[in-house]
Amino acid sequence: QVQLVESGGGLVQAGGSLRLSCAASGSIFGIDAMGWYRQGLGKERELVAAITSGGPADYAGSVKGRFTISRDNAKNTVYLQMNSLKPEDTAVYYCNAMIWNSLHTATYDYWGQGTQVTVSS
Repeated sequence: QVQLVESGGGLVQAGGSLRLSCAASGSIFGIDAMGWYRQGLGKERELVAAITSGGPADYAGSVKGRFTISRDNAKNTVYLQMNSLKPEDTAVYYCNAMIWNSLHTATYDYWGQGTQVTVSS
């Protein structure tokens, strides 16, 4: 079994910073892409940022220039540094990982439990 455990959410004032972490553990035979999604109240879940095993990252337009995604492959961990936070960034943030099976013939989606980020104005 694989688990993704997130940490680092909380309450911050507008303009502040937070750093989210997500560590994958369990039967891991390799991780392809890792990413962060968020879901605001009454909204659809949306991609915030994603990063491949080789490093290229992709960002939602609304966070580009403010958020930075990174990963530590040795620790199976992905991070999201969030700067210049705005009230509209308030949401539950979910970690996602696409994990290879033992034969490296397919990847499977795993999700963390979510961590609340609240930005006050």
